[in-house]
Amino acid sequence: MESIEEKLERTANRLGLTTEHIPRHIAIIMDGNGRWAEQKGLPRAEGHRRGVKAAETTAQCCVDFGVESLTLYSFSIENWKRPKAEVNILMDLYTQYLIEFRPMLMKNNVKLAHLGQLAGLPPAVRRELTKTIEATAGNAGMTFGLALNYGGRIEIVDATRKIAQEYKGGQLRLEDIDEDCISQHLYTAGLAEPDLLIRTANEMRISNFLLWQISYSEFYVTKTLWPDFNEAALEKAILAYAQRNRRFGTVKNVSRES
Repeated sequence: MESIEEKLERTANRLGLTTEHIPRHIAIIMDGNGRWAEQKGLPRAEGHRRGVKAAETTAQCCVDFGVESLTLYSFSIENWKRPKAEVNILMDLYTQYLIEFRPMLMKNNVKLAHLGQLAGLPPAVRRELTKTIEATAGNAGMTFGLALNYGGRIEIVDATRKIAQEYKGGQLRLEDIDEDCISQHLYTAGLAEPDLLIRTANEMRISNFLLWQISYSEFYVTKTLWPDFNEAALEKAILAYAQRNRRFGTVKNVSRES
């Protein structure tokens, strides 16, 4: 099986870049399923179904490109406020998706990580999510982060509670609590911070997504609605990223030219 490094080298050569120009971790706020369906005179549920297909395509592309981590913002805590019928359809789709997506994850050596709270998810979703996480736990290729029942603020609250409990129990000293400590108590513990954050459907909001982790991420917004997001759209985002100067708060001009 081709290694991540070999895939990364091949992708960089194909796009006329160096490997340093390819983001190692891509996070995506998937937006526009409902608008896509409305524009085509279809039920919103069909937009969500097509959105699932776009997620599968994007995950496969990231595997093929040699991306180390892909995180998709799939369902926020705020999304529970949507009409109950729509939420039920989404939960059924997640259950089906987690079952059908499992062979692809295993074939491509991909590890699934859940970002969010299990509590509150329907039993069927929790069951299949747990099965897929356990089945892929030993995989050493790309990490696929699924932000499901996720909120950036509650993630920080949950991390703070864990730290407080460990401090109270004597496992942590006050001087142990620093930025790295907080990072290791977030849902994304063990994952590198995103290099590139993509948002579809021309929306300019962060929407409570990875508030801690995207401090120095490059943002890329596209007018493309999520169901239409494909390999060409992903390559366009990567090429735009390759032109950025990532200074991380310094004044050093780091050239992104290939």
